[in-house]
Amino acid sequence: MEVRLVHLSKYFGEVRAVNDLNLEIKSGEFVALLGPSGCGKTTTLLMIAGIYIPTEGEIWFGDRIVNDLLPKDRNIGMVFQSYALYPHMTVFENISFPLKLKKVPMAERRKRAQRVADMMQIGHLMDRKPAQLSGGQQQRVALARALVKEPDILLFDEPLSNLDAKLRLTMRGELKRLQKDLGITSIYVTHDQVEAMTMADRVAVLRDGRLQTFSTPDDLYNRPQTLFVAGFIGSPPMNFIDATLVQENGKVVVKAEGMRIELPDELGKRALARAKSDRVVYGIRPEHVHLDPEGDIEAEIYVVEPLGREDLLDCRLLGGSVMGVLAPAGQPVGPGDKVRLRFEAEHSQLFDPETEHTLLW
Repeated sequence: MEVRLVHLSKYFGEVRAVNDLNLEIKSGEFVALLGPSGCGKTTTLLMIAGIYIPTEGEIWFGDRIVNDLLPKDRNIGMVFQSYALYPHMTVFENISFPLKLKKVPMAERRKRAQRVADMMQIGHLMDRKPAQLSGGQQQRVALARALVKEPDILLFDEPLSNLDAKLRLTMRGELKRLQKDLGITSIYVTHDQVEAMTMADRVAVLRDGRLQTFSTPDDLYNRPQTLFVAGFIGSPPMNFIDATLVQENGKVVVKAEGMRIELPDELGKRALARAKSDRVVYGIRPEHVHLDPEGDIEAEIYVVEPLGREDLLDCRLLGGSVMGVLAPAGQPVGPGDKVRLRFEAEHSQLFDPETEHTLLW
C-alpha cells in the first residue's frame, strides 16, 4: 500500500507539531521517521493511524484520502513502545482480540493467531499471560497482534526502546527480515539513528515539525543535505569548524586557524560555485581523520575515550577547535601529547553558515 502525506500539518494551539510535511512512501517500503524528542515524528504517525486529525493537508492510502476514516477502518497494524497488552488475557486472547472485534469465528481466530504466533516464535506460549513473559516475548505478542489483522500498513512507535541492548539488536534484525518477507508497507518512529539506519529503506529526518531530508541511509551518512542532518547522523558525531574558502595556486582550500585542507578538484569546484561568501562550515567524520607523523595539522590530545576496538581521541587544534579522531585501540598516546593529523579531504563536507544547507550535494 502506497502512503502519501500532502502538505500535512498538525497544530496544538500556537505549537506547530508538524508543519507542511510532504512524503511519498512506496508500497512495501520500510521508512523510518527519525529525529530528536519533540520533532513531530510520533504526531505524524498518529495522524496516519487516525488517532489525531490533521489541522491541514491530506493523507492518502493508495488512491484514496483517509483523513475522515476511523482508525478501525484504515486496516493498519500498530505496535506501541509500551506493548499495550491486556494483563488479564492470555497470549492467544491478546493476539486474537482484533479478530474478535471483527466477529471472526473462533476456529478461524485460533488458526490465524497460531500461524502468526509461530511466525514470531511464541507459538508455545499461547496460554500464558503477559506477566509471565519476558520483555522480548511481550514485544513479539504485540507484533503478532498487529500482524494477525493482515494489515495493509504497519506502524511502529519506538517499539524496541524498552528492551535491553542485546535483545534490541536481535529484534532489529528480526523485524527487518519479517517486514521484507511479508512485504507490508511499514513506518517506524525512532529517535535512535542506529535503528533507523540499519532497518529502513529510506529515512525521513524531522526537526521542529519540518522535514529536513528524506533519503537512503547511505545518502544521509555520506551526502548530508543540511548541517543538522550531518551532526545528527553518525556516532561519534561529525566534527565541525568555522572556516573560510579560498583559492590558492589554482586549488580550492579550506582554511581555519591551525588548519589548511586542500579540497579535491571536483569538490572544490562545486563548493566555490555554490558558496555565497568565503565563510563556510567545514565538516569531517572522526573516522576520516588519522594520526600521522607526517600530517599537516598540529594538535594536542585533550581526552582519550576507549570504545573497545577503537579509541576516540579529542584533539585540540592550534586555533582551539576540538577535533574527534577515531584511532585503533591501544595507541601509545595520552592527554597532553602533541600529535599530527591527516584528513581524508575527499570525505570533506561543506555547509553554508547562514542557510545550513550543503554546498556539495
